Amino acid sequence: MNGELFADEPLDKFAFEKRVLGRGYSTVAGVDEAGRGALAGPVVAAAVILPPDGDFSDVDDSKKLSPAERNRLYDLIMEHALAVGVGSGDHNLIDRVNILQATLHAMQEAVAALSVKPDYLLVDGISAPPVSLPVLTIKKGDGASASIAAASIIAKVTRDRLMAEYARLYPSYGFELHKGYGSKAHLRAIVEHGPCPIHRITFRGVKEFAGDGS
Repeated sequence: MNGELFADEPLDKFAFEKRVLGRGYSTVAGVDEAGRGALAGPVVAAAVILPPDGDFSDVDDSKKLSPAERNRLYDLIMEHALAVGVGSGDHNLIDRVNILQATLHAMQEAVAALSVKPDYLLVDGISAPPVSLPVLTIKKGDGASASIAAASIIAKVTRDRLMAEYARLYPSYGFELHKGYGSKAHLRAIVEHGPCPIHRITFRGVKEFAGDGS
């Protein structure tokens, strides 16, 4: 039973999960990604299965949270979730197959990494990963479903920490500050230094400065 839904201002962050469970499914995972719009680094996806009786009232779309709040909730989710899976698509994959396909690959990988196997997925956005499970895609799902919001936090914190590691390898670009997104400082650094090995050379703002013109 695949489908798509647009979500605005939900009253209950577990409403989608309850609806699915009420149809006879037993284990629902939320899936989301981070880094799709960046100019460098991987796209990272997470899949999270939350217990139905936990207190996740503070869990929300990662973009609405401060870094400190995201880190606190990351620890909470990692401690209390029934299962967490993470997947990624690196810059090479993104350049080879495009960002959408790399994102769906990362989501598929995250679902496969779950130690508890779900029988239904709630996925943020409008595109479903290639899995043999029923999927409901939800536009703005990271603000509507607790499970998707939890996945957004895991994906965002995981990727931010990875970009901080890349900042030490490539200190000229300020990855620890903008996490690879197209800030003015980042764009200036690309102009000055050219792309580094983790830049997405098919992306506008980068490809113009790739030495081989690819």
